[in-house]
Amino acid sequence: MIIMSNYRKALVAAAIGALALTPLAACSSNDSSASSDMSAAASSQPAPVAQVDNLTGVSTAVALDPGFTGALTTLGLTPGVVGSATLADGSVSFPITGGNVKYWEPGTVDPYVQGEIMHDGSGLSLAAPGTVVELTDFTIDPGTSLLTGDVSVNGSPAATDAVLFDLNGRTLKPLQTGPNDTAILQGTEVKVSADAAGLLNQTFKTDAVTPGLLVGIATITIATK
Repeated sequence: MIIMSNYRKALVAAAIGALALTPLAACSSNDSSASSDMSAAASSQPAPVAQVDNLTGVSTAVALDPGFTGALTTLGLTPGVVGSATLADGSVSFPITGGNVKYWEPGTVDPYVQGEIMHDGSGLSLAAPGTVVELTDFTIDPGTSLLTGDVSVNGSPAATDAVLFDLNGRTLKPLQTGPNDTAILQGTEVKVSADAAGLLNQTFKTDAVTPGLLVGIATITIATK
């Protein structure tokens, strides 16, 4: 259930640093003090104004940028959808199938949207004569501003959990409430990652797909009950 208190982000976990695990023999009384300090710091963090621990829907939609669709046309690529995704009126939509999300008032926590938003069983396809690339099973991490997923070429796996798109949450609008017990995060820019650009250029034998190409603007709608 979503929790909202005094309701006044770039959707998945804060950037996670490497956790150094020290051997038990190396522990000392100072470790207890450090642990206490860390616990105190965590307890001082404000409570999120919105939280869903078990996402069940509804979708992430991306309004495709004319620059992106124009580039596809120039390259002779036809966009399509995979599985339960839909494409209509210049927008592609992927159902949310799981994950979690927390939202803090902007400026109180960095990043102020954290969690993981999964979209299993759907994706985007790019087709040229004799070649079809499918990008599927997206996971959005709003804390790291990355969207990962799987890639196949003509039905054969090409990459797993690859960084496909970079997310720019600086354009994100404040959290909104929607109809039917939903919450909406709108405004994140979705851009082609360096990894995806390299893979697409190699597959379609071109150099025209550039990292940072704006794909579109995302609207993430989550069910709160």
